[in-house]
Amino acid sequence: MSSGSSPGDSGCSGSSTAVDKSKEKARVSRTSLILWHAHQKDAASVRKLLEEDPSLVHARDYDNRTPLHVASLHGWIDVANCLIDYGADVNAQDRWRNTPLADAEGAKKHSMIELLKSYGGLSYGQNGSHFEPKPVPPPLPNKCDWEIDPSELDFTNSNIIGKGSFGEILKAHWRGTPVAVKRILPSLSDDRLVIQDFRHEVNLLVKLRHPNIVQFLGAVTQRKPLMLITEYLRGGDLHQYLKEKGALSPSTAINFALDIARGMAYLHNEPNVIIHRDLKPRNVLLVNSSADHLKVGDFGLSKLIKVQNTHDVYKMTGETGSYRYMAPEVFKHRRYDKKVDVFSFAMILYEMLEGEPPLAHHEPYEAAKYVAEGQRPMFRAKGWTIELKELTDKCWSADMNERPSFLDILKKLEKIKDSLPTDHHWNIFNT
Repeated sequence: MSSGSSPGDSGCSGSSTAVDKSKEKARVSRTSLILWHAHQKDAASVRKLLEEDPSLVHARDYDNRTPLHVASLHGWIDVANCLIDYGADVNAQDRWRNTPLADAEGAKKHSMIELLKSYGGLSYGQNGSHFEPKPVPPPLPNKCDWEIDPSELDFTNSNIIGKGSFGEILKAHWRGTPVAVKRILPSLSDDRLVIQDFRHEVNLLVKLRHPNIVQFLGAVTQRKPLMLITEYLRGGDLHQYLKEKGALSPSTAINFALDIARGMAYLHNEPNVIIHRDLKPRNVLLVNSSADHLKVGDFGLSKLIKVQNTHDVYKMTGETGSYRYMAPEVFKHRRYDKKVDVFSFAMILYEMLEGEPPLAHHEPYEAAKYVAEGQRPMFRAKGWTIELKELTDKCWSADMNERPSFLDILKKLEKIKDSLPTDHHWNIFNT
């Protein structure tokens, strides 16, 4: 993990590409390391890395977060002091335009707030050193056939069905049909990064057509507020369903898992791989109250990647997604690939059979930390068969290369389904 002798000293001809790749790999590795040590409150290791390469103080993960963002969020004063000593930008902004001070304020780390302010730290807003006052292009350049006239949306009897940092989701009607409308908050309609994320999600959804993926119907991109319109699913989300129903029978859990895996296998299809990055019960929707069909939704954190090589590991790091369902490599700020979704899938499968979230007695952050340390939830429910346990164990393997693809998961689930007794028999055994 320490830097060795320079690969460029050999003098061999024709090796410049290999040297460049080696340097790039070492640089990415050091970036991940400093973020990880900052996360772990390891000021000594952070200082050692900075002594070797002072430029690492400006390292960025996929979400543009610096080591100072990480230290500020957790309140690690010693780490922050070390970073500031090496010239860390106290007003660096991440992809959401949050400064380290904004993170410290959000986490109520009062000592950190005082420290950052003493060095000129500013809170969330347009005053940070990385703010670029460039004009923002309209959400999408050309009027498309899916552009919806906002006058066609009827909010007369609308109700809020979800809320997020940047907006809310409402049930409304479009040309007489119930729809779900994600509406960006008017106060953020001119926010450069919010518009960028909105464009990204629209551009992504336009490409998707699958029975297990929430269907995009259109968007309002030419007027404010910006709105994204998808089909309205009457069954609510899987989180609420499990809260009401508790543990599912093995056959129901497998049918649900098959629907999720079908949708995810479609998203992971190469060469254009879509990594969901926030797969969790709240983002899995039931088509109707009969709960006979599921769809994967909410692509706000998704990443579209063109794969050159089947074994590519994408240069994405950072705590993206929801802690309770987060793969250990994401929590550790290490590079990850599409297998992060397989890990999250295992956690959902566990929740369906157990009737409660994985590591329910831990706070989400503590649960993610526990998992990153190599621990996993315990199998307690009666519904677990040996095959289901084995599949879940593989899906949440610490080594992402050990996790199966969703195509393999589908084959395994189909076999398990065929070998299961009927629900009727399960009810007899479980009473």
